[in-house]
Formats: sequence, structure tokens, C-alpha cells
Amino acid sequence: MKHFLPGTALAFLLSLAPLPLLAAVSPQNSWDTLQPEREQVIASLNMVELLKRHHYNKPPLNDERSIKIYQGYLKLLDPSRSYFTAADIAEFDQWGSQFDELLKGGDLDPGFAIYKRHLDRLKERLDFALAQLEQGTDKLDFNVDESLLIDREKSPWAKNSAELDELWRKRLKDEVLRLKIAGKEPKAIQELLVKRYKNQVSRLKQTRGEDIFQAYMNAFAETYDPHTSYLSPDNAEAFDINMSLSLEGIGAVLQNDNDYVKVVRLVPAGPADKSKQIVPADKIVGVAQGNGEMVDVIGWRLDEVVKLIRGPKGSVVRLDVIPASNAPSDQTTKVVAITREAVKLEEQAAKKSVLKLQHEGRDYKLGVIELPAFYLDFKAFRAGDPEYTSTTRDVKRLLTELQEEKVDGVVLDLRNNGGGSLQEATELTGLFIDQGPTVLVRNSDGRVDVLADENPGIFYSGPLAVLVNRLSASASEIFAGAMQDYHRALIIGGQTFGKGTVQTIQPLNHGELKLTLAKFYRVSGQSTQHQGVLPDIEYPAIVDTKQIGESALPAAMPWDSIRPAIKPEVDPFKPFLAELKSRHEARTAKAPDFVFTRDSLALAQQLMHETTVSLNETTRRAQHADIEGKQLAMENTRRKAKGEEQLKELKKVDEDATPVEEPKTKPEDDAYLSETGLILLDYLGLRPAVAKQ
Repeated sequence: MKHFLPGTALAFLLSLAPLPLLAAVSPQNSWDTLQPEREQVIASLNMVELLKRHHYNKPPLNDERSIKIYQGYLKLLDPSRSYFTAADIAEFDQWGSQFDELLKGGDLDPGFAIYKRHLDRLKERLDFALAQLEQGTDKLDFNVDESLLIDREKSPWAKNSAELDELWRKRLKDEVLRLKIAGKEPKAIQELLVKRYKNQVSRLKQTRGEDIFQAYMNAFAETYDPHTSYLSPDNAEAFDINMSLSLEGIGAVLQNDNDYVKVVRLVPAGPADKSKQIVPADKIVGVAQGNGEMVDVIGWRLDEVVKLIRGPKGSVVRLDVIPASNAPSDQTTKVVAITREAVKLEEQAAKKSVLKLQHEGRDYKLGVIELPAFYLDFKAFRAGDPEYTSTTRDVKRLLTELQEEKVDGVVLDLRNNGGGSLQEATELTGLFIDQGPTVLVRNSDGRVDVLADENPGIFYSGPLAVLVNRLSASASEIFAGAMQDYHRALIIGGQTFGKGTVQTIQPLNHGELKLTLAKFYRVSGQSTQHQGVLPDIEYPAIVDTKQIGESALPAAMPWDSIRPAIKPEVDPFKPFLAELKSRHEARTAKAPDFVFTRDSLALAQQLMHETTVSLNETTRRAQHADIEGKQLAMENTRRKAKGEEQLKELKKVDEDATPVEEPKTKPEDDAYLSETGLILLDYLGLRPAVAKQ
């Protein structure tokens, strides 16, 4: 639903003495004549006014913000400092502290000028790479001991074109070597790279003024926070309420990561999730329709990639993916075939199972409720249909069934639950507490609205654990935070995502503005923003929290706190947490899945710290073999401990194989679920009185 802010009128154009523009050149490229349009100027003025009046923080548009806009714009256009020269930056610096006044006056010319210079430099680099490729890739000498700096975010700008030539010579050599190690033949490598660069040149020529305006306005908007952004008329309907795109058809949330498109989150029960072949932080480098030709999408804009991935329900899209587990220097890919389909409500519905465990010589049964999302059939609810589907109604029914089976406690599994209905998060909380506040919403004017469960009585008062991970977000965090603040459940797993802000869509005369206008707070007064919910017992992370999560986004709003809505009560878990952690650590020190997760993350973080790569083929192949050897050893260590067959090499994905869903496993086979159950049983053993409830 789109929310509309009151009292917004079109801003008036203001006069401002013009600043000098870059040296004029005779038009040579298709973008040279692109200029801001009147509708864009008015839209920019509206944005300035809306952000001033209605953004949650209401930060001033001043010289300090101007510098942030300037730095953000340069990072957006040239994140690896591979296009602009020091001379270009010296020219741009005249506007460094002037963007505040320029935007207030509706002067978009400097933003356009910088972008067009970027296009000029990008065209020069692509032309250079194509000229190098014309000489053939077989002439490249991979016996020379030289290296390429891959982390160039803080590198000095190139002094001149000759320095950029040398950088791009090494970049091209690195690309060829990556593909060579991945098994491609020299001719195929040359054809692929020539096609990639020619496609990028063709797309440059299709640049419109709206592309420039959108980039510039987003560089401005995103200095406020990562979820505030400008949506062009073409993209307004295509963009999800989040900063990333929610892709209809495969069920994934993506974002740009330099020249790549990175997977941020998978929609539970969506096609990509069910494929079990894509994980967060994977990078998509190619897209193909059915059995058609794979289109290389490195260097493409996010919205362009989305158009290729979308398609009719029932059709197949193939994605060429660099796995997140690869080293930065490893461009080995896998191809995944996914059948596009809508995510069905019943597939996201809560499901129950019974976890059977032995603990201290006794058999126990724990109820498990898996909750992929906080859903509500709004259409049926509004129509007054008494049989409408909702999270709370389903969980209530499942709890009744589990209690009839005489379970000893319940584990609510919120792993990978990206959120959903705030109403359902509140109502679900009400099943486990008597009555009271569930979440606080602080608005931009400082007013705090309290959402509460007003129904007296507790539906389920038995032992409860809530299992979360880094991909538990939004409504999941609100529910888990309430369970922790009311001391109603043990929170177990990983630090949650940390998105604790509320956005609204405001229509402009040209496009739309998505802006943050409120912030969530737990009933303890703590924000869920940035920090998320910290578990009582922590599991090893399944993804690198520096890559995935709110804190990984630039300009993310900070964690803070406000006055609590409830008085702190005695925490029944606190006296036993140290002992619970000690038992958990002893139990999982050699547990195969826990050891594998810890070792995998440690290796991934070690590889991500690499800032340079060798361009010597022998050295590179040795490094590649060493990494694969470590990954294989970790996998076989896990397999041996579980009594499974050892692998001679890491499994490769068969591109031609028909994707099949993995067979459903017993809840006891899920190491993290079983350990959560054992922690809950540990607590019941330490607190016998609780076990008698």
C-alpha cells in the first residue's frame, strides 16, 4: 500500500548564480546533448522539500550533506576508481560543498555533467579493452610475477590516462585468467569478453536523461538512509518497498555490488529458495531464457538484469552464478535453472512437526512450528470472510494440535523469515503474553504510537524457544524482540537482520520518492534498527554479517533507544544463561554441522580480506587448488563425522540436469533445530518447576 503525506505542494524554482560547468566539447557521443528536463527539476525541488519536512531524522541539507552527496555520487559512478582521473576529480571538486545550494535551487547541471564525464571515461576504457582483445588473449604472459589490487575503494585517483591503461591492462589480464582457470578455452574467452564489452558500449549509447537523473537523485536521497530513494516513472512500479528489487517469478531480493548483482535474500518457499542452489551473497553474472543463449550481465544496471529475470509463470530462467563461497579471485560459476512461479500463500503457511530427542536418559517430544513469513489474506480479511488465512490463526491451530500430542515444549522457527504483516507480528505476540504493548513506532515528529495486544489471557504458556538467524528481519525481529523483552522465550541462533525503519511512497510530479518516516522500537525501548535482536544463545553465522544485513548498508541509521513501554521484570532465564551456554558449547564443539559452519565462515572471511590477486597463472592455480582443498577437507570432515560417503572432489552442478526438490528431512536431521531443542530441555532440567507447567 502506498501512503501519502499531507501538505505537500510543488516547490517554486529559485534563482541561483550559476557555477562554472566543465569545459564544453562538441557532441561526439549520444549522451553529450542530454540535459535536465523541467519535470525533473520540479521533482528534485519536491524531493528537497519532502525530505526536509518528513524524513524521520530531518537532517539539514547543508555543506556537510553536500560533501556526502558528492562522495556518494562518485562512489556510485566509479566505486573502484577505475574511470575518473585526478584531473577529473579536480574539476568536480568545485561543486563538493555546493550540492546543497544547487539542489535547493533546482540546478541539476553539475549532476548531469559529472555523469556524462563518467560515460566518456567508461567508453574510453571499454574501447581500450576491446583494442587489447583484438590482439588476442593468447599473447598475454601469465608467467610474469605481477599482481592486481582488487580493493581500490581508497586508492588514489589515476594521475592520467596512461595510468588507467596500465590498470585496465591488469584488469583484463585478471578477467582472462579467471575464465582460463574456470576451464574456458582462449577463443571462447576472447569471444565472451568482446561480446561483454561491446554490449556495454551499446547500452551506454542508450543512456537517457532519466538514467542520469535517477542516479543523481539516489546519490542525494541515500545520504539520508539506505531505504530512502527516488523511483523513476518507469521503475516506480518495478521497485519493491525495499531498497532492493523484489523479483516476481523467482523470489529473490537483489542489489548492485559494483559490477555485479548480488543476492541479498530469498523469499521463503519461492522458486529460488526451493531450488536449494542459490544463497545470499551469490553473484549473478549471466541470465538465459529457457535453453536460450546466456546473456552476460556483468556491468549491467540492476533494473536491466531484473527485466531479463522476470518472465511468464511456468517458464524457465537460467542464472549463471558465482557462489558466495568462492574466493574473490575465483570466477568459477554454476548454472541454475529455475521455473518462474508465484509464491503461493499456502507454501508460506506455518507448518508443524514433532522433534524427538533424548536428554539426560529420557525421551522428549518438542513441537516445532516453522514460520517462513508473517502473512495475512488482506482481501478475505477486509471482505469479512470468517475463514481468512493468517499467521496467528494458523499458529494457534498448530499449538492446539501440538498440545494434544503432549509435547514438552515448543520451538518457533523464524529462520530466513523476512517479515510481512506488522498486524500479525502483534497478534502472534498476543498468543504468548497476557496483554500489553508489542511494539513502539516513533514518527518523525517524535510521537510514539504503541501497538498492543489487548486480549487478556495467554493461549500458550508452556516452555518456548525462538530460533532466528541473520535473515530473520522486520516483523520477525519485532516478534522475537517482544518475546525476549517479556522474558517469554529463549532467543536462540544468530543476530537478526536489523531493519527497524518504516518507509512510505510519496508520488512526485515525476516519479516517486520512497522515504523513511518512522522507526520501530521494542517494548524495552531498544530499537531493532542496525543491531537487530541479539540471541540469548548464539550460533555460528551462516552468512558474513559484514556482507548481509542492515549494518552492511551504507548510511544505515544507528541503533538507539527510547523510554520503555513496560517495567522490567525478573528474567527467569538470566540465572541459567552461563550454564546453558557452557553446555551448548561443549555439545557443539565437535558437532559436524556446527564445526563446518564455523570453519566455512572463517575461510570466507579470510578470503574476503585479500586485497590483491596474483596474475601469475602458476601461483593463481596453486591458490585456487589450496582453497578447493580446504573446502573439500571441511566437507569430508563433516561427512565422516556423520557416517556419509567421502567426496573425491567438490560437487559440480550439472547444467543440463532437471532441477528436483530435495527430499524432506526429519526435524532431527536439522542440527540447529535439534540443538535448539536440547538447549530448551537443558533449561527445563535446570528449572524443574517450569517443566511441570
